[in-house]
Amino acid sequence: MGVTKALVFTEEQYRIAELAKALAHPARIAIIQHLLKEKSCVCGDLVEVLPLAQATVSQHLKELKQIGLIKGEINPPRVCYCINEPVWEEAKSAFGAIFQNDISGNCCN
Repeated sequence: MGVTKALVFTEEQYRIAELAKALAHPARIAIIQHLLKEKSCVCGDLVEVLPLAQATVSQHLKELKQIGLIKGEINPPRVCYCINEPVWEEAKSAFGAIFQNDISGNCCN
């Protein structure tokens, strides 16, 4: 994106887009749902639940961790993953602010 176009969007808009992109895969949604249900787990637990290879699950965990939605605590030889509460609250607030708008009567019909 060119410099002039980059200045059109706010930091908040970029952050919401980053969060949305991190959630834009069904495997990542499944991981988040599992972590919400179980509170925490290791990669091997997710491999048992998801129909994906360990390397694929690890890649999805990396994407979620990179954006900050999850965090991992090293407990050798494993990493225990859980929802990162401050970023989870940020995402809830950001998406909630968009979806709370009333759109009744907003259509071209």
